[in-house]
Amino acid sequence: MPLTSPPIFDGHNDLILRLLRGTATPEGVTAGLPDGHIDLPRAQAGGLGGGFFAIYVPSPMGAGLQAEEMSKPSYDMPLPAMIAQPEALKVTLEGAAALEAMQDAGALTICGTVAELETAIHGPKMAAIMHIEGAEAIDPDFEVLHRMHARGLRSLGPVWSRPTIFGHGVPFRFPSTGDIGPGLTDHGKRLVAECNKLNIMIDLSHLNEKGMDDVAAITDAPLVATHSNAYAVSPHARNLTDRQLEMIAQSDGMVGINFASAFLRPDGQMDSDFSLDVMMQHLDHLVKILGEDRVGFGSDFDGALVPRDIGSCAGLPALRAAMTDHGIGAETMEKLCYRNWLRVLRKTWSV
Repeated sequence: MPLTSPPIFDGHNDLILRLLRGTATPEGVTAGLPDGHIDLPRAQAGGLGGGFFAIYVPSPMGAGLQAEEMSKPSYDMPLPAMIAQPEALKVTLEGAAALEAMQDAGALTICGTVAELETAIHGPKMAAIMHIEGAEAIDPDFEVLHRMHARGLRSLGPVWSRPTIFGHGVPFRFPSTGDIGPGLTDHGKRLVAECNKLNIMIDLSHLNEKGMDDVAAITDAPLVATHSNAYAVSPHARNLTDRQLEMIAQSDGMVGINFASAFLRPDGQMDSDFSLDVMMQHLDHLVKILGEDRVGFGSDFDGALVPRDIGSCAGLPALRAAMTDHGIGAETMEKLCYRNWLRVLRKTWSV
């Protein structure tokens, strides 16, 4: 029998982007899709309880990641240019509408409190947190931030790698640390303070090292990286050094393990053919520094090349089996699968 419990709550997916690109529909997500990583039937089959659904403004065509480049022994992908706020706002509002359309179609339940999450994670639909990845749509006066919060926004990443008026991200570079470029701008520092007031979680994934230091100096909430891995295992710019992990531990925060092959593999290659033992190496390192209460999963489903042994959310039983074979007991597995996310959100949202 496949291991379909405990439910896995996922720190990051890009399903909304599929709807914006027209490769999926809300009704298709509910009934089942022929491709991609997430739909309701596969979520039910694999025990995906829900996750953070990212609203992401894609860069112009041709400015994205190239698998051929990321299959070289080392690489440094140029970052796309900053996106204008009016253009980003249009796409962000379309993304919020797409998430709401999936709720209307019966695929998921948008949650704004931990109590709502606790109920929905164990229900027949996916539990969804509205997340903005890259704050290009947010204006310097934060009018849009307040409007989106009223609409259900509960999590925000100041950057998706490319620069914004708030800060600077890390490139897709291997090998490399994330100590690249300056920290948060003055707008970025004010954004952190405003998110604190609204109890919006700040996501550190994609943010560069100096930017993370600035967030840590300002925020009164736990430090959270929703979809990042251990630099000690895979020295990719997108991964977190031990110093950064120690900062997260001291804040009582959390890291969600990213399923992206290039961020898991020690050789940084975008190649899905490898053992889940590699994921267990990241898990071991993160637990060693953070403790078992501060680690979870942040798959990057529908936005990354994931391990072949998982394939989609229907393949999550393989992850539970790998953890069981690795000697992880039932109580710890519950924490890693979803309870740690509830814990950190309870502290962050204060509801």
